[in-house]
Amino acid sequence: MEVVIADEHKLAQLAADAIERLLRTETAPVLGLATGSSPLRIYDELAARHKRQGLSFAHAQAFMLDEYVGIAADHPERYRNVIDTEIATRVDFAEAAVHGPDGSAEDLAAASAGYEQKIAEAGGIDLQILGIGTDGHIAFNEPGSSLASRTRVKSLTYQTRVDNARFFDGDVDQVPSLCLTQGLGTIMEARHLVLVATGGGKAEAVHQMIEGPVSAMWPATVLQMHPHVTVLVDDAAASRLQLGDYYRHAFENKPDWQHL
Repeated sequence: MEVVIADEHKLAQLAADAIERLLRTETAPVLGLATGSSPLRIYDELAARHKRQGLSFAHAQAFMLDEYVGIAADHPERYRNVIDTEIATRVDFAEAAVHGPDGSAEDLAAASAGYEQKIAEAGGIDLQILGIGTDGHIAFNEPGSSLASRTRVKSLTYQTRVDNARFFDGDVDQVPSLCLTQGLGTIMEARHLVLVATGGGKAEAVHQMIEGPVSAMWPATVLQMHPHVTVLVDDAAASRLQLGDYYRHAFENKPDWQHL
């Protein structure tokens, strides 16, 4: 696990560099897209590179991490609509190249299995963007989730709904209580995981994820078992790290040829 501590602008540039490298070197790259506030600067940077440098997504596919169940198709906080607004319509993805779990399906179990199959048919995800919740969840894998879980229906904790209420006019009662989410086992099959976390509210979760024991109580700790994880954090999110100085030293002295 590589840990990079820098300001938000630098973190977004580093993540965009890794994605740009993938897009320019692979003939059929597959991206994993996350929602929430953490990846927004990354999407802004990618959209700017598309406009300024002609960075193309036309040969890529993308898969979303999760989706609310029971939210209206035209609701601005439906994750498919968020992804369309924040990145998909700002670049040149081909029609139908961006996929998401179907939270409106009558048979949610079948929709979950179908989503797993679609990822497999695409050849798996090359680079997955991740955020982390204050309770250590990634995607919507809440504390107690199986570390081998697959795409499925999950109940959201009250804490997650409180955290997401800012997107629903501050009203927790408007936040859906169910979702479809990629499982931890699904996420761990991506070839490169890039997790972004900023702000002091994420400090304890970041500390547990990087330096704590692997435990279902902090689902993100499963990432310690992945061979290629990059964690991008600002000073506030890194404030609980016991080895913070080491992580800074390691990145500052990294060879130029060694990419994220």
